[in-house]
Amino acid sequence: MMMKVLQMVSFLLTLLTAGSCSQEEVDQQVMLPQNLEVIVEAGENGLVALSFTADQVNFFRVSFGEESEMPERVSGNEASFRYNTPGEYTITVQAHATETDFIQEELVVTITEQMLGIGFPDSGFSSPMAYEGYSLAWNDEFEAETLSNDWVFEIGDGCPDLCGWGNNELQYYRRENTELKEGYLVITAKEESRGGKNYTSSRLKTQGQENFQFGRIDIRAALPQGQGIWPAFWMLGENITEVPWPACGEIDIMEMIGGNADGRDNTVHGTLHWDNNGSYASDGGKRSLSDGAILKDNFHVYSLIWEEDRITWLLDDEVFHSMDISPAAMDEFRKPFFLLINMAVGGNWPGNPDASTRFPQQLAVDYVRVFEKE
Repeated sequence: MMMKVLQMVSFLLTLLTAGSCSQEEVDQQVMLPQNLEVIVEAGENGLVALSFTADQVNFFRVSFGEESEMPERVSGNEASFRYNTPGEYTITVQAHATETDFIQEELVVTITEQMLGIGFPDSGFSSPMAYEGYSLAWNDEFEAETLSNDWVFEIGDGCPDLCGWGNNELQYYRRENTELKEGYLVITAKEESRGGKNYTSSRLKTQGQENFQFGRIDIRAALPQGQGIWPAFWMLGENITEVPWPACGEIDIMEMIGGNADGRDNTVHGTLHWDNNGSYASDGGKRSLSDGAILKDNFHVYSLIWEEDRITWLLDDEVFHSMDISPAAMDEFRKPFFLLINMAVGGNWPGNPDASTRFPQQLAVDYVRVFEKE
């Protein structure tokens, strides 16, 4: 009896030994995925979407090539990423059988400024260097390497005297957000922390350098877009250091409050602010583009014709609003003013940025020209 038991144990050990494999042999038996295919689609504002398939796959890992990013496991067979900086990026898609057994595909994508929404259009309206009955009094074509001394920067958030610049704006103004590039004055609004604010931008003015009184002003520019983005070309009375706003007067040549709601990215506003016998007053008009176009798509010319008794606003040389300024209560508009260019972020009128707002945003000004009547 004992002999039979021993023989059976020996037989079982023989079976177990015959059926076992080394670890190397097990690894060799893993079936790698096959037929990995990757489709890349580039959308608006730097968004890149991937779809991928493979046979005999258990899961995928994806890297979009940002710095030292390693491929990360994704759910399903789709992934997307929004780039914020132009450049070439290597996208890696891995099809895994196990954590260590996979095949991969690498694709190079080029992200341009245009794809990020920060490039400049190459088309649009232009205005002449001369008008009948006018002479060119002052201009800046922004073709130099450095900004003219006619412009000075306002720095900060308006505190302590005018925190949020009077409108609960969210940006901190810096000189570094302005550059001369390709013959344009470029202001860039960024999502970054400075001075206790979450956004930065720039605000320039000719105060103390160049003042203007009556004539025609043309500003050719390509605007930014997006909820909470607020570019403006405007003027303040030169006597603002002596009399408070609005008694000094404010002339808004162009304002745009960005956002998709109600066609805001395609609408330009022109407004006056003044002191009406001790009470604040304002009035203005607006013009919207048609056919689904937005102001960012092309360069446009924003103009103001300023006479002693009337101010008229034009978009691409077409009048869209006019106001009588002859009443005595509007006398502030018969005094010298200086120019301002800025791009605010957030504020009472546009509201704050939201998840749809992409940064950076850029305002590109081709030229500013001021004409006086002969």
